[in-house]
Amino acid sequence: MTTEAAARTSKASTSKVLVSGVTKRFGEVTALTEVDLVLGDREFVSVVGASGCGKSTLLSIIAGLEEPTAGTASISGQEILGPGRDRGVVFQQSTLLPWLSALDNVVFALDGETGMTRRDRVDRAREVLDQVSLTGFENSFPAQLSGGMQQRVALARSLAYGPDVLLMDEPFGALDALTRRTMQELLTQVWEKHRMTVMLITHDIEEAVFLSDRVVAMTPRPGRVAAEYVIDLPRPRDPEVLGSPEFHHYYTEILGLIHKG
Repeated sequence: MTTEAAARTSKASTSKVLVSGVTKRFGEVTALTEVDLVLGDREFVSVVGASGCGKSTLLSIIAGLEEPTAGTASISGQEILGPGRDRGVVFQQSTLLPWLSALDNVVFALDGETGMTRRDRVDRAREVLDQVSLTGFENSFPAQLSGGMQQRVALARSLAYGPDVLLMDEPFGALDALTRRTMQELLTQVWEKHRMTVMLITHDIEEAVFLSDRVVAMTPRPGRVAAEYVIDLPRPRDPEVLGSPEFHHYYTEILGLIHKG
């Protein structure tokens, strides 16, 4: 076995998510080509790249919302054949049910959980809403909440049933800069508490470096992995790290690669 093959085998044996040789075509358009990617247990990974490079398609395959044309994706050694409770998904739009309160949106996500009474579901919903700093807003409806608060409810909803993997597709893309920074800091705190595997799709390189253990850069369409960067910055992350030379080094290197295409 070659050194490279041994390294891949070692990664595969300790991975939470394993993507192997994934290609995805939509008719005549090839969105992804032969993508190999490993997400480690409890690792925070961001995927960046130009618009249309297949980032969201890759997330949809891991979420079980799309099937690969070729290749496989697995979680904890089991091939992904569809959506599952082992994965939570947060999109750019909160997709909350407008006729339900914040509390009931989270409770609704817990319907069908075996062994939980209505009281158990309500208690769990209150717990995760508190973790995303929404105590006091449980009875508010989505239309009464700001965009950032709606995304907090969406995050709480995904955390409620304790997924192993959290998949986030541009979750802060529609927010203003100040709210976005607040949500980034909140996400780091939530991840420090839960330590599940996170895959974040973002076009914001600063966001990717600030949040991640590793940043994966993709080529323009058809998307494939161009490079991976281990982000060796201290945790817990503090906004002060944004001004450090180390942060600037990661940012400029990844930005240069993406602009070079």
